[in-house]
Amino acid sequence: MPIDSSTFPMILAWAAPFFVLSILIEWILVKNGKLAGRYETKDALTSMLMGLGNLTSDLLMGFVSLAVLMWAWQFRVFDWGVSLPIIFAALIAQDCLYYWKHRAAHRVRWLWTAHVVHHSSQFYNLSTALRQPWNNHFTGFVLLSTPLVFLGVHPLLLGFVGALNLLYQYWIHTEAVDKMPRWFEAIFNTPSHHRVHHGTNPQYLDSNYAGILIIWDKMFGTFVPEDQNVEIRYGLVSDIGTYNPIKIAFAEMWGAVKDVSKPKLKMRERLKYLLAPPGWSHDGSRRSSTDIKADYLAENPHLSGTPGLPKV
Repeated sequence: MPIDSSTFPMILAWAAPFFVLSILIEWILVKNGKLAGRYETKDALTSMLMGLGNLTSDLLMGFVSLAVLMWAWQFRVFDWGVSLPIIFAALIAQDCLYYWKHRAAHRVRWLWTAHVVHHSSQFYNLSTALRQPWNNHFTGFVLLSTPLVFLGVHPLLLGFVGALNLLYQYWIHTEAVDKMPRWFEAIFNTPSHHRVHHGTNPQYLDSNYAGILIIWDKMFGTFVPEDQNVEIRYGLVSDIGTYNPIKIAFAEMWGAVKDVSKPKLKMRERLKYLLAPPGWSHDGSRRSSTDIKADYLAENPHLSGTPGLPKV
């Protein structure tokens, strides 16, 4: 099958009315006490504005990322074409790649300058799923997708299965669903698993990076189950404290630029402000997730080696 821009539908754009409708339904049911969860009007509206900005950014600047992938396409080793088995295989391969990209977005500060937007809400509901960055196309994040292109997944097919991945993840942003059946929880990412990922509790930091399949976290040592006895604190370790979408979109990137520009730093330190994990600082004045876990264990040594915490 010849592949062009008309081969695959823009499913996220088509799904936008469903997103808005389902958010309104959950919002009403939560407010009336029919479903578990919390909504705050300014927060939810901000998340929806961030989603609209993300869609606009993709429409205006998505060609930059697509151009990078199309450039990589000329160096492909294989060309698998398009068929139902290939689409399914590409979906699984992209989901594994998504795990590593997502993990990198939490461990490399320059990538975090975009992904931080998604974690900036202190609430966890369907509107949180729409809280997406506006600057993804400026971080070079797309370069992490080139391995699949080199291996023969066409950039447009990669974009399509990537959209399917994000579409799946929409429904897991909710407190209204407690647990899915055990077999489903064992294989797939669920609201329970993803609530952990959005938690700022020390034991929950840097865990459950999965998109569709939670098996990647179990394979690569980052899976942490939800503890029903722990109240999850959502948001950021240091919350941004604003509903201004422009500040939310660019505050961390601006912060990184300011850190890199500090006087009297060595070149190695300037690079670390971009490439080290979020929270790294040249003078130790900030705390990374590793530091936060260590501090927590110092106060709670009996929790050493429990899920999400190192053994000391």
